[in-house]
Amino acid sequence: MDSVEASKQAAAKVAVQNHYPADAKWVGIGSGTTIVYVVDAIKALGVDTSLTRFVPTGYQSKQLITKAGLTAVEFDSIPQGTVLDIAFDGADEVDDDLNCIKGGGACLFQEKLVALQAKAFICVADSRKSQSRLLTNWKYIPIEVAPIAAYRVLNKLIELGSIKPAIRLSSTAKEGPLKTDQGFFIIDAPFKPLLLPSDVKAGKDGSGVAGVWEVETLARKIKAIPGVLEVGIFSGLTAPQAQAVGSIGGQKPVAAYFGMPDGSVSVRKAAV
Repeated sequence: MDSVEASKQAAAKVAVQNHYPADAKWVGIGSGTTIVYVVDAIKALGVDTSLTRFVPTGYQSKQLITKAGLTAVEFDSIPQGTVLDIAFDGADEVDDDLNCIKGGGACLFQEKLVALQAKAFICVADSRKSQSRLLTNWKYIPIEVAPIAAYRVLNKLIELGSIKPAIRLSSTAKEGPLKTDQGFFIIDAPFKPLLLPSDVKAGKDGSGVAGVWEVETLARKIKAIPGVLEVGIFSGLTAPQAQAVGSIGGQKPVAAYFGMPDGSVSVRKAAV
């Protein structure tokens, strides 16, 4: 196992040990390479999972759950009113405020549904994903769009200051655009690094002038474009903050665990 994979494994182990409820009945399982180690860590706990239902964020995570001998239940099959006890997922990048970019694996819509249905969302990643501002190392925002509206959305993104947004292609070019589990396209939209609310309070302009945006402002602008199903910026409230105002869960994780190159694990917790 190389150092990056070992760091993912270490982060997953600590995150699961710290947050997996012993009596969990409903658990969200995200997508991506780090989640393999989350499932392994859950199995290693040795708790009884026979009555636990695991809710995947896409085809890949469903296969992972099933292969591990756990019970997978599709999001649209969970009983009405069910709240997930916990949700684990990865991220393509995480900023100082725990805003995330997700969707590199093309499952962002279902990932957001699962996060919003959980009492807590825990992010697990390696140290490369930890940056002070989004779009520092990871260069684009994944956006899930209706195929019929894709070119219109591309034009609108350019108007917002995106730098050469493009429809993501399948791994085999002759197959054309990649299709999500919803049969939608993914547009990858590069922007300049995104500002935090604290940057705006300090006097920086995050309203889109010269293509510079504050993270939440840009997320709302993109989501409002007709044809956009969901945007791969996970921002706003954490689950406890959402619950305090009468909702269920939040897009933003309550904690992010980063596996470091030396084998240690760094934890960043959301402000209360």
